Order: sequence, then structure tokens, then C-alpha cells
Amino acid sequence: MKKIIAVIAAFGFAASAFAAPASAPASASASASAAASAPKNSQQSKMATCNADAAGKKGDERKAFMKECLSAKPAAPVTQQDKMKTCNADATGKKGDERKAFMKECLSAKK
Repeated sequence: MKKIIAVIAAFGFAASAFAAPASAPASASASASAAASAPKNSQQSKMATCNADAAGKKGDERKAFMKECLSAKPAAPVTQQDKMKTCNADATGKKGDERKAFMKECLSAKK
């Protein structure tokens, strides 16, 4: 009886040893596909944009363009105060309800 239990246990260990490597590639491919679908960070998206803009350029011209493009700083976001100044200047000559409607539209616009 002890021999039968020992054989079954050995068979169980052997079967589990063969099952582990079979599941490893599945998890590896799952993590690879998850990494491929992960959202790009700002540097990756900047690289993709600059690369698309550099289409048709070759050699030193492309190298110089990519260096300039990748080192460019993003435009500073427009502050509410700047929006107010711009909209106020654009609303010159408008009065009453017309000015109120214009200012509401101008200040709520995404810039």
C-alpha cells in the first residue's frame, strides 16, 4: 500500500512539474500584450508625434529636426486670468445681454 501511495505521489509531482512550464508562456504572452496596449507616457507620445512630423527627412536634417522637436517645451496652459483679459478685449463695443452672452461663451471655450 505504501508503494502505491509513493508512486501516486511521485506521479503527481511529475505531472505538476510538466504543468508549470506550460502555463508560464501564457502568462508571459499576457503580460506582453498588456504592455503593448498600455497607454503611452508623455515622452512616448512626443516621440511618436515628432517621428510622424519628420517623415521625408533623412540624415543630418532628420537628426537636427528630431533633436529640436523632442527638446521643445509644451506651451504653457492658458490661465483663467489670461482668458479673462483676452475675452474682455474681444468684447469691446458689446453691451448688456450681448456682452454677457459673449463673455459666457468666450470664458467657457476650451483653449
